[in-house]
Order: sequence, then structure tokens, then C-alpha cells
Amino acid sequence: MLILKTICWFCIFITVYTYLGYGAVLYVLVLIKRWVKGNPNPLPLPADEQLPEVTFMVCAFNEQEMVGMKMQNIYEFDYPKEKLHIMWVTDGSTDDTNQRLAAYPDVQVVYSPERRGKTAALNHGMSLVNSEITVMTDANTIVNREAIREIVRCMQDPQVACVAGEKRVIARDAQQGAAEGEGLYWRYESTLKKLDSELYSAMGAAGELNAIRTRLYEPMPENALLDDFVMSMRLVDHGYRIAYAPNAYAMEYGSADLAEESKRKRRIAAGGLQSSWWLRRMMLPFRQPLVAFQLVSHRVLRWSLTPVCMLLLIPVSVALVMMKAGSIYTLIWLLQIAFYLAAYAGYELDRRGRRNKVLYAIYYFVFMNLNVFRGMYYLHTHQGGGTWEKAKRG
Repeated sequence: MLILKTICWFCIFITVYTYLGYGAVLYVLVLIKRWVKGNPNPLPLPADEQLPEVTFMVCAFNEQEMVGMKMQNIYEFDYPKEKLHIMWVTDGSTDDTNQRLAAYPDVQVVYSPERRGKTAALNHGMSLVNSEITVMTDANTIVNREAIREIVRCMQDPQVACVAGEKRVIARDAQQGAAEGEGLYWRYESTLKKLDSELYSAMGAAGELNAIRTRLYEPMPENALLDDFVMSMRLVDHGYRIAYAPNAYAMEYGSADLAEESKRKRRIAAGGLQSSWWLRRMMLPFRQPLVAFQLVSHRVLRWSLTPVCMLLLIPVSVALVMMKAGSIYTLIWLLQIAFYLAAYAGYELDRRGRRNKVLYAIYYFVFMNLNVFRGMYYLHTHQGGGTWEKAKRG
């Protein structure tokens, strides 16, 4: 019985720490840092004539519908036109993406007839970039007009090798449940990224909007499923920082529905496990103790141990109740029943078009963790390269 009790409390601790405890610890550590060193002063932005040249890179596969919108967005950036180079890397596109880009003579189109995935596209495109800074984004996002200046501002710190922009998820209408759940998750995630960055470094940059010092880019294996995470965390492993820039943001519609959102979560979970293995030496506490603490707490636990603990807690709690281990274990089991019933209620209400925000948030949390197991299975059976079926956006 003692072993079961130990497993029970270990599972509870890991789950609570991963989703609540780390955020609280991180907040306290940042407050202590501010008290010792004072609030950080914003870095100055150079005058226009001193701004560095920037390449704005868009990796795309069959994005003909997005070309016009994306180019209009790029032309609205508040950055000197003579210092902004536009590159589209079209990986195996079979639609009219290249033909539509031909209408923009200032765009450098890097085309590969074979579809090998985004990582291969990044490797190809980066090999041709000559500017000091490369900003990367997806074809289906809208980037705010001040974003590049904010990224350049962060790059004034020589220790910063990568800048992570903020991802903002929007819904076309109030009935788009997947977008609402995804948006709630990313608001919480953005808070953690901001605190991570202030403590030392953000733990990874999202592909929706990020930037890198071009000379520091290292080609990645083409089977990388989370290219943006691997690319950015390699820089942290080399002693640099990832700065988080909430005033440089990319907006995109959420997944069309939860079936499409499941594709994204499965890919992220599979890529998270893959990259955790590739970057495993970063978890060794004697190399970079603070990085190891942040990486394991913020990323690795979510992709590995925590979902297993949540699942394991169910049979362990049942066993302890049947063994009459005590009223506290009966309460733990009853709370789990209530939690998963609330998740099911959130699912049913959403299916019937009568969403309750609290119940839906619980359902989305369970949905997110279940997809970690789908990601584990995918990674176990996956033998291909870095290509992936895109999730349809709302």
C-alpha cells in the first residue's frame, strides 16, 4: 500500500507542478530577480539609417490562397523598404503559389520541386540568406506592422540569438470551439514565455513568428517535427538567449474543429518527444542549471511524464479506495470523477452548440493531454521525413 500511496502523491505533484506550480515558482523567481537587479530597461532602437538588413522568410506548401493577403501584410510593415528582403520558400508546391508570387518582382522565390517538409525548406532558404537577421513566419498568419522593429530592438542585446514573437489565435465566430480552447492555452503559454524570458531565456520559439541571427543558423535533420523549437533551443545550448517579444505578434485563425486541432496537438507532442531526446544533454543540471530547470519544467514534463501521471492516477486511486487506504484517497478519487465528468460535459455541450467556458476549458485540457499519447504512437510508428498534413484553419 505504501508504494501505491507514493505513486499517487507523486502523480499529483507532477501534474499540479507542471500546469500550476511551475508558473507560480517562475513568478516568484522573477520577482526576486527584479528586487535584486531592478526592472529591466527597454533596449533602444537604432535610427533608421543604422537598422540592420532583414530577410522576411515565408515557408509555404500550396498556399496560393494566402499569397495576396500575406504580401499585403508584408508591404504594410514599418521598416525601411531598402533594408527588408522578402523570400518565399515553396517546398514542392503543386498549385499556383509560384505563379502568383511572380506578380511581385521584389520577392525572391526559392523553389524545390520535391516536397520534403518545412525543415528541408528552412535549410534550403537559410543557405541563400545574406542579411544579418532572418525573420520566419507561416503563410497563413498576419504579422503586426511594428513586429520587425520590435525584433530588431531585442537583437540589440548581443546575448540574444533568437527572438520569439507572440502567437495570437483568433476565431471567425463564437461557435469555433477549437479556436477558443487554443486561444486560452496560448494566452497562458504567452505568460509563461514572458516570465521565462525575463528569468533567463524563453524555452523555444514558435514557427508562427520568430527570428534568428542568420550566421548562427545550423542546418537541421529533415525529419525534425518541431523545427522551430529545435532551431531555437540549439542556440540556448550554445550559451545564447531567446528573447520573448510580445509586441511582435502573429495572428492566425484557430483550427477549424477539434479533429483538425488534434492533428496539431499530435504533431506537437510527437515533435516534443523527438526534440527532447535530441536535446537531452540540455537537461543535465551541471551544464546550465537554470536552462535545465526551465526546459524540463516548462516543456519536457508536458510532453512525457505528466500525461502518464494523469492516466496512472486513475487506477492507483481506485486501488487505494478498494484497499480502504483512507478518506483522503476517497476524496482524490471523487475529485477525479468530478473532473472527468466536467470534461465530458464540456464535450457534450460543445457538440450541441451550447458551450460553457469553464467546462470547455476542462475538456480542452483533457483533450490536449490525450493527444500526447497519440503523438507518442505517431513518433513510434513514423518512418518518414518532416512532411505533415496541415490542420485546416477556421
